[in-house]
Amino acid sequence: MTRQRNSQRRERSASARGGLVRGAVVLVVAAVTVSVMLAFLTPPVQGSELASSPGAAASSRGTSGSTEGGRATPDSTPTSSAEPTSDASDGATSDTGTASPSLPTATPTPTVPDPVLGPQASFFEDFDTPAASGGQFAATYAGAWQAYDEGTSDKYYSGALTSAHDGVMDVAMNGTQGAAGVFGPPATAWAQTGGTFSIRMKVEGGRGNGTAVMLWPTSNDAAEGELDYPEGGFSGKPDVFHHSMVPGHADKAYRIRTHASWEGWHTYTTVWVPGKSVSYFLDGVLLETVTESVPTTPHRYTFQIGNRGKPGHVLIDWVSIQP
Repeated sequence: MTRQRNSQRRERSASARGGLVRGAVVLVVAAVTVSVMLAFLTPPVQGSELASSPGAAASSRGTSGSTEGGRATPDSTPTSSAEPTSDASDGATSDTGTASPSLPTATPTPTVPDPVLGPQASFFEDFDTPAASGGQFAATYAGAWQAYDEGTSDKYYSGALTSAHDGVMDVAMNGTQGAAGVFGPPATAWAQTGGTFSIRMKVEGGRGNGTAVMLWPTSNDAAEGELDYPEGGFSGKPDVFHHSMVPGHADKAYRIRTHASWEGWHTYTTVWVPGKSVSYFLDGVLLETVTESVPTTPHRYTFQIGNRGKPGHVLIDWVSIQP
């Protein structure tokens, strides 16, 4: 009888353990089922797609620290430093990475106009006639280069720095003087609305300095739009800074990096369709098209270089403008 009772106890114990195991399995299956259902019913986290938005792209490219209020016509009073804002070491423009809803953003467009380059443009200057600095260059190229008045901002002395030789316009850098002027004939250079603007150039030396080639408003009102290309310090890269036209935010800019070298010959082209788009090309290849903060008022195609850094030369092979 004792052996039979022990056998019955073992059977009841085994049966109880089997029930517990089956119960645990049921609970696990139920938990998994509930988790799967919740995964399908729970909405995605808000903002999970922001990384691919145009605003996020603008933030990642950063902003330009340049302010161009001093780009004045010779008979106006400059209001600020007129070359790219830079640090004391290399003249590079700042890149704060600050996001702002007012920044223009780049949007691909189905059709982009081909850039008009070289002699086929309405205005073209290749600086084939030699001309010394000190006034001869200004006289020889009076139909192509409109320099700022000597001593503008107590900084720009284009006559002393600018010459032509070997088929190039040579803007010398001496560390104490800068140069500034506008490309084009006197009748139209200071006020152009839309068109294709191209310059082929390279830099020798000049570390610590920087330059900006830009379309700047004839009115000197930065809120009418500022298109800088190429711009940067010579120890960095020549980039695009497409500025916002939102009042109070003109210092913010959408930056397009070229990864080109100032030391090599490159053609930088801006195709501006007023109120619609601005397309930026490097050596004839489209970088990006921007469709926000697109100017509609007259601008001038301006070149400026600072008055600091080591000796060197900016060499300009040719400039072309197609209205």
